[in-house]
Amino acid sequence: ASCVQHRLVVRDASTLQIRQLYTCLDQIQYIEWSSDSLFVLCAMYKRGIVQVWSLEQPDWHCKIDEGSAGLVASCWSPDGRHILNTTEFHLRITVWSLCTKSVSYIKYPKACQQGVAFTKDGRYMAVAERRDCKDFISIFVCRNWQLLRHFDTETQDLFGIEWAPNGCVLAAWDTCLEYKVLLYSLDGRLLSSYRAYEWPLGVKSIAWSPSSQFLAIGSFDEKVRILNHVTWKKITELEHPAAISNRKTIVYKEVEKSPTVDTERLTFPPTRALASSLFSTKSKYDISQVPVSLQYNKPVADRANPKVGVGMLAFSADNCFLATKNDNIPNAVWIWDIRKLKLSVVLEQLCTIQCFQWDPCQPRLAVCTGSSRVYLWSPAGCVVVQVPGEGDFQIMSLSWNSNGDSMLLLSKDNFCVCYLETEEV
Repeated sequence: ASCVQHRLVVRDASTLQIRQLYTCLDQIQYIEWSSDSLFVLCAMYKRGIVQVWSLEQPDWHCKIDEGSAGLVASCWSPDGRHILNTTEFHLRITVWSLCTKSVSYIKYPKACQQGVAFTKDGRYMAVAERRDCKDFISIFVCRNWQLLRHFDTETQDLFGIEWAPNGCVLAAWDTCLEYKVLLYSLDGRLLSSYRAYEWPLGVKSIAWSPSSQFLAIGSFDEKVRILNHVTWKKITELEHPAAISNRKTIVYKEVEKSPTVDTERLTFPPTRALASSLFSTKSKYDISQVPVSLQYNKPVADRANPKVGVGMLAFSADNCFLATKNDNIPNAVWIWDIRKLKLSVVLEQLCTIQCFQWDPCQPRLAVCTGSSRVYLWSPAGCVVVQVPGEGDFQIMSLSWNSNGDSMLLLSKDNFCVCYLETEEV
């Protein structure tokens, strides 16, 4: 699904043929599929309205108007039959049921980076709350939206919460001014509290491994600390130095090569395909000889939100690899072998890393840097994929299809779909 102003366009993922076309009441600012892909939500925050469309019944429609309360966020519940709307100033979360048309209210949600979290099985929801200048967490049963547990947290300013994939442990972390990660059980018991250091800026990013065995914590001191699920103690620290000296680490360096123009093939005016192949610069990976020095940016100390520390973390689907980005070294992706707890590969790009994401079915990492190329890494090696097309298609983000055979590439104004060939066995 994609939106153009006030129109919602639904296409077939394999052919890109238009399946449905819907017209909303105003310019669409956010869209989200339900978990079963039968409904799609369109949020118009400026007007405080959410419209829901059905793919099975195109004539059916639903409009939710929050009125004077306003609207700042909207999302689906895991069952795909309830919509959670957060009102302006985070006064409350309204839970709307598409089945019974009933309404439930959750008061005092906290305005933070990640204040609502669902378990992977969709049974429970945790909500960060702020009351009387204190942080709390409420856990609800998604079946009937009844309160299961309500407890306060030992945080100065709760910044985010996230469930482990098995739904047994909830991680909560404090603002960057206070290094603190808290781990709670489903019944609200504090299992463990972790603090790596005290005074400098603290936690910047967090990621659970798919097996729930590891919790990776990216910090402003350019390190990743990994906690184990048995004792919740640190098992290793992963550093991100500007100089790679270990000869067992493979460093792939992106290099550009200007094309050599064959004057005998030139025709005027040249065809579009010929012009594209003759004059566009090519990119490929070279394996650098270790030791290697990476481009290091010294952060500006007197500005807010300094570009320093590990800001991006992601585990592969098979639990074997961890990809990280250190904002001090913006052009590099670090890939760690979790089985050995050692650095395996570094991808050094020409431009700043904008986004990376693992294939949901196999250990294959896709990277984009704001150029018209997609970079793919797997244990077999690296490849650069040039996106064909007219003009300058700058890929700012990407998203894998759940079956791993294609990915969506997004620029500022356009999108395209990249299909990956599967090897026949």
